[in-house]
Amino acid sequence: MPQPNFIDKLNAALPAPARQALDALTRAARARSLALYAVGGSVRDLLLERPTLDLDLTLEGDAPALARGVAAGLADVRCTVHPAFRTVTLKGLGFRIDVATARAETYERPGALPTIHPGPLRDDLFRRDFTVNAIALALSGDLTGGLIDPFHGEADLEAGLLRVLHQASFRDDATRILRGARYEARLGLRFEPQTLRWLKRDVRYLKTISGPRLRDELLRALREPQAERVLLRLSELGALAALHPPLSFSKRQATAFARLRVLREEPPVTACLALLAWGLRSPEAAALASRLSLTRREAEAVRAVPEAKALLPALSEDVPPSRVVDLLSPLPPPAVWALAAAAEGPPADRALHYLRRWRYLKPALDGHALVALGAPPGPRLGELMRRLKAAKLDGEVRTRHDEERLTRTLLGPAAAAAPSRRVRLQPD
Repeated sequence: MPQPNFIDKLNAALPAPARQALDALTRAARARSLALYAVGGSVRDLLLERPTLDLDLTLEGDAPALARGVAAGLADVRCTVHPAFRTVTLKGLGFRIDVATARAETYERPGALPTIHPGPLRDDLFRRDFTVNAIALALSGDLTGGLIDPFHGEADLEAGLLRVLHQASFRDDATRILRGARYEARLGLRFEPQTLRWLKRDVRYLKTISGPRLRDELLRALREPQAERVLLRLSELGALAALHPPLSFSKRQATAFARLRVLREEPPVTACLALLAWGLRSPEAAALASRLSLTRREAEAVRAVPEAKALLPALSEDVPPSRVVDLLSPLPPPAVWALAAAAEGPPADRALHYLRRWRYLKPALDGHALVALGAPPGPRLGELMRRLKAAKLDGEVRTRHDEERLTRTLLGPAAAAAPSRRVRLQPD
């Protein structure tokens, strides 16, 4: 049944700048006698009474032309056109609206990006991943305020089911497997039995997806509030092994993910990638970084995981803080965060101390102060700085005076022979 209040609900869910942009788009569509629809996740989330983050719109007409004209009249709104897909993105303060020309899609081969051509709304809805995302809310035209639901997505939503629209769905675009696992975890849905059978049959088609697309989908999974639930499900479905055969995800890793959220309220995605790779050996970790086309920083974190794990025995011993810093400082911090979350006992505690305090600790004396005390410029100066830092880490020195005394001891007669010079020293 049409729900006339859905447009009001949609507006109420949006921040004021997004509401202003949506109103302008709707008025422009009406002025041109074009049908504009809210589609996909925003309509699904309205039905679930969940917050609406991004807004997807479909226009039965030239979306880029409409959106460009509207954006020109809005302050502080950036308009980006994607000609190949006949879509445009409007970005403003705290909002993003994607406007697309209603279209149909065909896939030349599994995993390829689709070939598109204009089509009616029904074709546009049919190209979507699941029926719960194939519902439209009419914002203009004869059906304004009504839901268009040709594939019974609302009924599936009420039943808590994720159903694909045709049996070739996962073969056409296997990233739908990753998205489905996210929807299961975040929305409390479950794969409909026939959909699950098709998924398991076609999970191998994840091999056809390019590295950048897999990376983007995986990072979205890692940013979920409970990413470990998504990853456990993907491992259970065989999806992780399909995208990289040595990759799996255990309950122990899931516990580490939960611990990482305790250690850091918003864990860095690079640390999550490192935790995902926790069970891999060096060649396997490097191959995963390559398969996912990770950025340099992400790849460094993943490749450092086997080295971080190899430090566990040394970190289990009764070692001073300076030794911990020596062991951990060559590693990228995200890999150390993964270690702090995955390890237990002293290794975890020492990794956490390193991340939160020890790596930032510096002597009160800088290089200029050491030269004033008689230290010769060059390599010897660097050695003295490292020795002072170790002494401060281990509690051997506590004040600037302690550091001066230790420096003179280390320099020996050279310090006594050096001329006295007053220098401005850093405060304790």
